[in-house]
Amino acid sequence: MHIILGGTGQVGSSVARALLDANQEVTVVTRDEGHASSLKGAGARIAVTDLRDVDALRKIFRTGRRAFLLNPPANPSTDIDAEDRGNVAAMIAALEGSGLEKVVAQSTYGAFEGECCADLTALHELERGLLHCEIPAAINRGGYYMSNWANMIGHVRENGTLLSFFPANLALPMVSPRDLGQAAARRLMEPVCDGGIRYVEGPERYTSQDVADEFADAMGRDVEVQEVPRNALEETFRQFGFSEKAAASYACMTRRLIDGQTDADAEPVRGQTSLREYVRSLTGGVH
Repeated sequence: MHIILGGTGQVGSSVARALLDANQEVTVVTRDEGHASSLKGAGARIAVTDLRDVDALRKIFRTGRRAFLLNPPANPSTDIDAEDRGNVAAMIAALEGSGLEKVVAQSTYGAFEGECCADLTALHELERGLLHCEIPAAINRGGYYMSNWANMIGHVRENGTLLSFFPANLALPMVSPRDLGQAAARRLMEPVCDGGIRYVEGPERYTSQDVADEFADAMGRDVEVQEVPRNALEETFRQFGFSEKAAASYACMTRRLIDGQTDADAEPVRGQTSLREYVRSLTGGVH
């Protein structure tokens, strides 16, 4: 039995579906059973609990042999760093005495030891916690999620502009949730001795301009990249409803990516989903 945290999100559900397709038993952990109806219909078991309920989460872990760990995104109107670290601490605590034989964790390119730099520091905290855990751990560091661009689709349709926090011609290691899910599922099914860090990204690197061009082609209209100036990152995040702390944290992460501080340290595993395929899955591929 594989226990999947964050199983109703885009990456977690992709992990669950890849395992189910391989005839593996899966339990999806969620706070709202209604969000897992399609996975239940596909054959997954559903376990309802809050991630912070350490005792309940440990009991769920004890029903399986392996687990996929994913830190769900914190509400950006809160202190995201405090929320993320609380989630990570709960996951690590729940592993103690769980009896699991292996875990696979979703992390990110550029994870580093520090504070208040969004996923980069929160997920490094997860990695560090797993290093001190007796359970063998495999860590997949993913590139920039293609799904982040999905938030811009309404603005693109209405205004013909794609807001980008990066220079238009900066090539990024992007990856689709589906490819991340399949990579994690493969590691869950690999022997216990499979461990350490792997990097996962798409078939090639893409720029914000590439994203705009794919939206333009899919929608049949001109799309222009609207770059957010480096010195306006915090203010722009605040305009989107981010708290002061969250805006500063996301700005830190964005600047490190722009400055080339988040690249892979080894040859990545490459998924098969191209940017074009992903954008057309968002738009329906029709004008």
